[in-house]
Amino acid sequence: MNMEEKVYKIMGGAGATSIAVGVVTLVTGVVCGILMIVGGSKLLAGKSKILF
Repeated sequence: MNMEEKVYKIMGGAGATSIAVGVVTLVTGVVCGILMIVGGSKLLAGKSKILF
């Protein structure tokens, strides 16, 4: 196996890994954003029930 083939295979693996990490990051970010919105809305909705 010559050097060009090794580089070609390494670049393919790195590209696939980058795409996979990007998808996981995107999904994680969307889920975290949704959870923050839901949590914030629950806090705002329960604000009127607090007595000091």
